[in-house]
Amino acid sequence: MTQVGEGHETAADEGGPVLTFGEPSAGEILAERYQLEQHVNNDSAGRQVWRGIDVVLRRPVAVVLRHPGGEPATEMLQAAVAASRVIHPNLVGVYDAIDEEQRAYVVREWVDGESLRDLVGAEGPLDPARAIAIAHSVSDALAAVHATGMIHGNVHPGTTLIGDDGRVVLADARADAADSTEADVRAVGGLLYFALTGRWPHAEVGRSALPDANRDGAGNPSAPRQVRAGVPAYLDDLTMDLLDGRVAPPSAEALTAELGRLDAASEDEEFEDVGPLRFTQAGGAPSEPSRSARKILLGVGALVIIAVVGLVFGIRAINDSSKPDASPSTPVQAGVQPDGAGTASDAPLGNPEKIPLTKDMVRIVDPPSGERKDSGESEFVVDGKADTAWKMSYYLQPNFGGRKAGMGVLIHLPEPRALSEVRVSTSAPGAVMDLRVGTKDPGDTSKGDESIVKTYTKLSDDDGADVGTGDKQILNGFDPDKKYQYVLVFITKLPTNDDGPGFQVNVNEIELWGY
Repeated sequence: MTQVGEGHETAADEGGPVLTFGEPSAGEILAERYQLEQHVNNDSAGRQVWRGIDVVLRRPVAVVLRHPGGEPATEMLQAAVAASRVIHPNLVGVYDAIDEEQRAYVVREWVDGESLRDLVGAEGPLDPARAIAIAHSVSDALAAVHATGMIHGNVHPGTTLIGDDGRVVLADARADAADSTEADVRAVGGLLYFALTGRWPHAEVGRSALPDANRDGAGNPSAPRQVRAGVPAYLDDLTMDLLDGRVAPPSAEALTAELGRLDAASEDEEFEDVGPLRFTQAGGAPSEPSRSARKILLGVGALVIIAVVGLVFGIRAINDSSKPDASPSTPVQAGVQPDGAGTASDAPLGNPEKIPLTKDMVRIVDPPSGERKDSGESEFVVDGKADTAWKMSYYLQPNFGGRKAGMGVLIHLPEPRALSEVRVSTSAPGAVMDLRVGTKDPGDTSKGDESIVKTYTKLSDDDGADVGTGDKQILNGFDPDKKYQYVLVFITKLPTNDDGPGFQVNVNEIELWGY
């Protein structure tokens, strides 16, 4: 297989550079230097990410492109210029930032590997030692950024890249006035939580297309140890402290020292003996975090309550035993809730499971535009076979030729269920899709499909349509307190067709996960 950077020595000179505006295309050369090779994905801000080649230095690069440029791209360019001034092994290198008004782009280091989001999506939650090592690298990078007075503002599983060589790098800074060093540090707690559980705590570190943390009745996230077994108590405490707004976060430098200590302990297989957590601020003495103090106070309080309750019941038992007609009390059976206790709906939902889907539970939604010839292919997205797919038609423009809002797959469950997420596998990266829900299916007709598109509720913001960094995407936004019966996976923009002209993608498989 041809590697990036091979076979391109003369490609840039054949016919001269192609300098066009608007939608970029493979083979196009930007700034007479950066040749676009392959569209990788779009990020949540609507920026396109391309793999390219620097035809001058003959090295692979990543090109992050925004259309239009000018004032809308100012924040992106300023963040890139600032990031280029910080050199650190755990920060992606930024090479160039160019504004052509019609579009703007940042050229940065290409990292052969995958994002933390894709790694966890493919392999599941990581073991504690690996989670610590990744968080340690990211925290170290943030310490370098903060030391210059800057903020990263975009710490996320999608911007945390793990190279094939094991190197961990943080990419695509995007700070604005609302960001802070504290938010950066708390986001490291979010990375730990995601690495350990596969979930991203929205309320604590920002909304995302990733599934939210499991939460209790009060809306608090479940601790990693409640989600999965094998998470050491100290790591659990550290993660939850970083996410707890009531606990003052350490500096990135202090957090790096703490994670470095845990990282070294895990390498020596002495993780359980690392002792209590300590955030050591510069010039200060080690101190226990407030969570430990709260635990001690809660423990003492619990003992006092137990003692008082025991004393009361002891006195009552003595008094009752002195009564000759006292009847024996009815024993409380294990597992039986007394009156007034929480109902089953108050209990945590637990881990999501894959919901079996059959061909009679799915259909293609194709708003009015013509032939509706794809309607018989919906069964291929739920048959569990990698070699079958809903093969969409080719279009000359990524927005379906401008003739319709998009196309999708409607899932109709036999009865409403609490849902977690939808996982979509496609033939190529770059498809833009979102998740929508409704209360009925008005019918498998052009008019019915038009009604669905107009009336169904979109679960993500307009600028937050989910776009995967590969050919697998996770769509969510379901309210854990609600049940759903009609779910629409709706594709609004097609990627470039790698096998020919135009735009096209195949949907290989759709999985629905719930409780």
